[in-house]
Amino acid sequence: MKAIVYSRTGDPDVLRLTERPTPEPGPGEVRVHVRVSGVNPTDWKARRGAGPGRPAAFPEVVPNQDGAGTIDAVGPGVDQGRVGQRVWLREAAWQRADGTAQEHVVLPERQAVPLSDNASFELGASLGIPALTAHRCLTLADGGPERLAPGALAGRTVLVAGGAGAVGNAAIQLACWAGATVVTTVSSAEKADLARAAGAHHVVNYRIDDAAAAIRRVAPDGVDIVVEVAPSANAALDQEVLAANGAVAAYASDRENVTLPIRPFMARNIRYNFVLVYTVRLAAKLRAVEDVSAAVAAGALQVGDAAGLPLHRFPLARTAEAHAAVEAGTIGKVIVDIAETPPRS
Repeated sequence: MKAIVYSRTGDPDVLRLTERPTPEPGPGEVRVHVRVSGVNPTDWKARRGAGPGRPAAFPEVVPNQDGAGTIDAVGPGVDQGRVGQRVWLREAAWQRADGTAQEHVVLPERQAVPLSDNASFELGASLGIPALTAHRCLTLADGGPERLAPGALAGRTVLVAGGAGAVGNAAIQLACWAGATVVTTVSSAEKADLARAAGAHHVVNYRIDDAAAAIRRVAPDGVDIVVEVAPSANAALDQEVLAANGAVAAYASDRENVTLPIRPFMARNIRYNFVLVYTVRLAAKLRAVEDVSAAVAAGALQVGDAAGLPLHRFPLARTAEAHAAVEAGTIGKVIVDIAETPPRS
């Protein structure tokens, strides 16, 4: 089978196309015929490692955490009825040598999540890290909710920083599905259009608007949850717009440190949370998997231009270009088509 691998850290050019034996699933595992592989920032960061030219974590590493395809074999202890099941894949390469940039991948069966019949493989490959991160960010506020479903966030105002990104897009769609009023900040008219397409009720261009004043007009009492992509750069803005007992959930790092005004935040019982999907406790992660799957089945999570998340497709042989595109900050979702012919949506 064809696979993309790397043996040393570095630029995208360390990725190479190779032939490998088709793997067989062991106990508790499934083998998935991968149709689409999703690329996330953590994928190129893992490839770069701590510096160029260092040995990879395994003799050969197949990159990419997310993907979608069809189970074509199961190992001992796994229900044979899963063969033929359409699935979306999560955390395939976390502390493992085998990600989704290959024709077949073997992984623990619970990491192959049933994909609703109404969902495309492109959507399935775009869930994983972005949607689970968004779910976690939306379920950390004081008083919950721990689960997302229609009405779960009714009466709450959510601020999504960077609504045109993959996590921001998922956060907008999930928050809207759960009944929140959603405000998002963006840096351009193009990104504003994408955030509106995702469903944001109010869009603030922080380069031309007074962001705090615009957000306060929408939420005079403050916002309840901030899904934060730039915790250091936005610390002052978050302080101005957070409601009492509000929460910030930061899933990315724009700088090494964040300086917070302790007394104002203490007086309002502000909660700061930091989110990394890979180390979220299992019970919370499994709740997120169930809720994301329910949102997909309900048609509440979509990808593509109409959903505010343009798709950028690359064939397997050009995975290095796909990594470079994500690293360069391409707006939208970068995916890799494993087959020569793109799969039917």
